[in-house]
Amino acid sequence: MKFPGSVLVSLVLFMSETVAALCLSAGYHDTGNRMWQTLTLLFALVPCALVQLSLVFIHRDVSRDRPLVLLLHLLQLGPLVRCVEALYIYFHAGRVEDPYVSITKKRQLPKDGHSEEVEKEVGQTEGKLHTHRSAFSRVSVIQAFLGSAPQLTLQLYISVLQQEVTVARSVFMVLSLLSIVYGALRCNILAIKIKYDDYNVRVKPAAYLCIFMWRSFEIATRVTVLVLFGSVLKIWVFVVVLLNFLGFFLYPWILFWLSKSPFPENIEKELSRLGTTIVLCLLTFLYAGINMFCWSAAQVELSDPDLISKSQNWYRMTVYYIVRLMENAFLLLMWYIYRTDFYLYVCAPMLFLQLLIGYCMGVFFMLVFYQFCHPCKKLFSSSVTEALLSCFKILYLICQHQKSSLLTGKVVIKSPENTDEARGSSKTIDSQNRNQSVSSNA
Repeated sequence: MKFPGSVLVSLVLFMSETVAALCLSAGYHDTGNRMWQTLTLLFALVPCALVQLSLVFIHRDVSRDRPLVLLLHLLQLGPLVRCVEALYIYFHAGRVEDPYVSITKKRQLPKDGHSEEVEKEVGQTEGKLHTHRSAFSRVSVIQAFLGSAPQLTLQLYISVLQQEVTVARSVFMVLSLLSIVYGALRCNILAIKIKYDDYNVRVKPAAYLCIFMWRSFEIATRVTVLVLFGSVLKIWVFVVVLLNFLGFFLYPWILFWLSKSPFPENIEKELSRLGTTIVLCLLTFLYAGINMFCWSAAQVELSDPDLISKSQNWYRMTVYYIVRLMENAFLLLMWYIYRTDFYLYVCAPMLFLQLLIGYCMGVFFMLVFYQFCHPCKKLFSSSVTEALLSCFKILYLICQHQKSSLLTGKVVIKSPENTDEARGSSKTIDSQNRNQSVSSNA
C-alpha cells in the first residue's frame, strides 16, 4: 500500500499558502492598502470555501450524517481532518483483516504487441485511501487555478506598481507558483488515470520532472505577460481576460449542444436537475480557469459519462499552443509600444525575448514528455510531433493558397491595362506603316 504522500503535499501547500495570505493581508492593513488587503483575502478565502465544498461533495458527508466533520469544514479545517484521517488509515492498515474485498481487473501496458489482464484484490482500507488521494488531487487543481493563479498575478502586479518585492510577498509568490505547478501536475496525472482507467499506469520520476518543467515555464511566462500588459493598459487587460474566460467556459457547452446528447443525469443520484446544472457550471468554470493560464490536460466533455474526454486530441492542443504563443507575443508587443518611463531601467527587448523563449521552453518540455516520458505512449495512435508537422503543413498550404490567390488577382487587375497598351501600340504601328506607304508613293 502506497504512502499518501500526495495528500500530505496538498495539505502543506494549502495551509502554508493560506497562512501566508493572511499574514500578507495583515501587512497591507498596517500600511493602509485596503484594496490590496481585500483582494488578497478574497483570492484566499473564496477558493478555500470551494475546497471545503468539494471535499464534502466527494466524500458524500451530507448523506452519511457526520455533523462533526461538517462543522470542521465550516471552520475551514476540512483538509487537515481529511489528511489526519488518511494517515490514520495508512498506519493502521493490516492490523485488522478487511471483511470485504473487491477484485479489480487491470490490463498491463502492451509489450511486444501483447497486453495481459491482471486481477488485483482491493480491500476497504485501500479503497478509502484511493478516495482520499482522488479527492486531494481535485482539491489541488481547484486551489491552484481558482486561488493561487489569481493570487500570484495580483501580487506580481503589486510588486511591479510599487517597484518593490518584500520578503513576505516573495515567499507568498513562490508558494503560489509551486501550488499552481503542483495543481497542473495533478491535473495531468488525473487525466492520464481517467483516460487509461483500464490499464495499470505507473508514472516514472522522469515524467514528473518533465511535467514540472513544462508547467513552470508555461505558467510563469503567462502570468508575467498578463502583468506587464496590465501595467500599461489597465482596462484592456480585463477585456483580454474576459474574452479568454468566456471562450473556454462556453466551449464545452457549445460542443455539448452540437453533439445533441441527452443531459447528463448520472453525476450524483441525490442531485436534482438544477443541482446537476450548477455542478456542471462549476466544472466548466474551473476548466476556463485552467486554460486561462495553461493547457488543461483533462478536456471537459459534457456528453461523456465521466465528463472527461478520453481521446488524445493532438490538433486541439497544437492549435491552443500556436494561438497562445501568438497572443502572448501580441500582448508583449503592446506592452513594448505603450510602455512608460516606469520601465526606463528595464531592457525591454531582452525581456520580450526572454519571455517568448521561456514559453517555447515550456512547449519543448511538453513535447519531450509526450514523445518520450508519457507512461502510455505505446497506446498512442499518433505522436504529437506528427500532429505538429501536419498542422504546419496545413498552415503552409493555407499561406501558399493565399499567395496564389493574390498573384491571380494581380494578373486579373493588370490584364486590362496590358490589353489597352497592346491596342495602343498596335494603332501606332499601323499609323507608322501607313505613313511609310504614303511617302513611298509620293
